[in-house]
Amino acid sequence: MRLVSIDLGSTNVKVIAYNQDFERVWEASRTVEYDRNGKFVEFNAETYFDDLADMLGEMAESGKVNTNEPCHITLTGQAESLVVLDKSMKPLMNAISWMDERSEEECEYISTLVSDDECYRVTGQCAVLPTWPATKILWLKKHRPEVYDNAYKYVLLKDYIAYRLSGKLFCECSIATFSFYFDIRNRCYWKKMLDIIGVKEEQVPELIEPGTNLGTLSAECIKKTGLMNADVNVGTLDHFAGMIGTGNIKPGIVTESTGTVMAMSVMAELPINEEETAALHYGPFPGTYVFLPACESGGISLEWFRDRFLPGVQFDAINREIENRGYTGELLFLPYINGTNAPEFDLEASGLFMGLKARHDAYDLAGAVMEGVALMLERNLACLAHRPVSIISTGGGAKSPLWLQMKADITGIEVKVPADKEAALLGASIMGAVSAGVYPNYETAVEKGVRMEKCYTPRPYNEKKKQAYSIMYDAMIKAQY
Repeated sequence: MRLVSIDLGSTNVKVIAYNQDFERVWEASRTVEYDRNGKFVEFNAETYFDDLADMLGEMAESGKVNTNEPCHITLTGQAESLVVLDKSMKPLMNAISWMDERSEEECEYISTLVSDDECYRVTGQCAVLPTWPATKILWLKKHRPEVYDNAYKYVLLKDYIAYRLSGKLFCECSIATFSFYFDIRNRCYWKKMLDIIGVKEEQVPELIEPGTNLGTLSAECIKKTGLMNADVNVGTLDHFAGMIGTGNIKPGIVTESTGTVMAMSVMAELPINEEETAALHYGPFPGTYVFLPACESGGISLEWFRDRFLPGVQFDAINREIENRGYTGELLFLPYINGTNAPEFDLEASGLFMGLKARHDAYDLAGAVMEGVALMLERNLACLAHRPVSIISTGGGAKSPLWLQMKADITGIEVKVPADKEAALLGASIMGAVSAGVYPNYETAVEKGVRMEKCYTPRPYNEKKKQAYSIMYDAMIKAQY
């Protein structure tokens, strides 16, 4: 049997085929194209699927996956991107990306109807944000009535792709938890929110558990891909698959991913401690929960800085230059260039450098950006009632030894780096292997497939700098103009 993982990413769609020992046998990726206009960020969901189907066809043609060989396809990827379908199950418009921020006014309106406490108690979310599909549906009601009035189903991207592959439409709970109309504790849709946004329960898919096998590819997809003996598994969220792919399947471990967004995944202990303030989500296994504070200005802060102040310079070169100089840590940076971040959720937050002198150059500032993101990681970990004992680092940020050491020093926690840099795809393959009966349980599969490559031990850090970060943040909020 081949274990095929699909990562429905924001930047790229990736496919990796593994053998039963979790060794890669084939892989490919395609770039996602966006239509951006101010706060509007959209993409063509049908093109997104066609690119994926083409890759599966290329995989079959490569001979690395025999077209008649049993194949278990497991999905992972982004959560909040919204696809609106008509009665023929065709998109009525471009998909609205999770990065889209058009619904700020709708967030304010919803906040007048439900308190933050109620939102957290029901959805696990700490704030009403434009990220959530519920707010975008409300925007459609006001601004695109021709779409809203003809909407037959509101689905999230991963569920749409699963439907196109299998012909069966469901919403798996680890994705539904990001809709802002899902009740995480009762595992059902939140009727109050559906009423607020004007959506009937029959307009959203039936809920199922993560890791559910939907059965074989549809006849259309068999013809399109050439895969004659493949099952489709709904899988789970990319961050949760990344947890599995790093061996984080029990409380006490944090999987930290610094990509475009910096997210921290922590398996929660039940019952949930009422003192917790981090974002809480339905987890990858039935009846489990995950704390997932996310910082939308995470990795993108360094990307933004590089593109504007060191254009054309590769990230590896930036890291080498900072390391060769010896990073002094004289500067301090607040990484809020995209505004809202956990744990504060201040829409008016902004980025800020402090300590600038005439002697500083772009590389000094780049180092401060990296340190600022590491300090933001510490602020989020401080919100957890139980301090983790280890951090497993993934994503693009895990390629930087300098950044990893900063994170270990600032948090005071050992940081480990897995050997497989595609943790979400490996985790999806592990989920598929357990679902298909290749391995009896997750513990056995993780023991077989997950290896750590390097470990960073904490060194002493200037605690006054953590205090300065908090003082700077408060001053920045008060100084808005």
